[in-house]
Amino acid sequence: MPIDLVSRKEWGARKARGSYTALSSTKGVKVHYTGGRVDPAIVDDHDKCTGVVRSIQKQHMDGNGWMDIGYSMVACPHRKVFVGRGPGHLPAANGPGLNSGHYAVLGLVGSSGLVTPPDGMLHAILDAIDHLRDKGGAGKEIKGHRDGYATSCPGDKLYAWVKKGAPRPGSGGEPDPPDEKAPPWQGRVLKYPPIMRGDDVRTWQARMRARGWSLDVDGAYGPRSREVCESFQREKDLSATGAVDKATWVAAWEKPIT
Repeated sequence: MPIDLVSRKEWGARKARGSYTALSSTKGVKVHYTGGRVDPAIVDDHDKCTGVVRSIQKQHMDGNGWMDIGYSMVACPHRKVFVGRGPGHLPAANGPGLNSGHYAVLGLVGSSGLVTPPDGMLHAILDAIDHLRDKGGAGKEIKGHRDGYATSCPGDKLYAWVKKGAPRPGSGGEPDPPDEKAPPWQGRVLKYPPIMRGDDVRTWQARMRARGWSLDVDGAYGPRSREVCESFQREKDLSATGAVDKATWVAAWEKPIT
């Protein structure tokens, strides 16, 4: 199926402030989510998708002070791909120093509301990636925004799909692992600094990695473990202390992946 592009003119994009920095090749693409609430009604109304894309451009230009929307392309549930900065142009959404390495593709899911990407959106993300490879020299990598940058983006659901190799829907990708009962909490709060070590740290790290977070399972609770913990706590409406207390430990197994 050919890509179903929504041009900047069609979605009512504002003109960029200035000229883009050229980008002729990359390692690949990083996948993003909005980080906020996405109205589930967009699944049944493509016009609402257009409104969301315009609001993101407004936030990026007027809130962040960027020259344009930060994403290269935006994928919606209707298997349509909005042209953002487009191929051949440096994105702004991957983080300082990381934009030249990967293009940025946004899937219109968020941290609440619509959190599970429909099949049409997954197809659209892959259509966008194919387009960026064909027209923009994108490399083979497909990574999440959180790979190499401290963020919960692109959310657990979308990142779990990325970690499975970003399979086309219907191609035999494995389902998300079921929620489990938490193993007994060992009675100590895991926190940094200083670095804490132990089997309980390793168990928690392994569980967070299974949920889709980028985290080494090394049994050492250091800066990256704290970053993941804080992001997870914010996502689950827990107190964002960066320390694994009993509530955070239990949530790592018993809260749904969202």
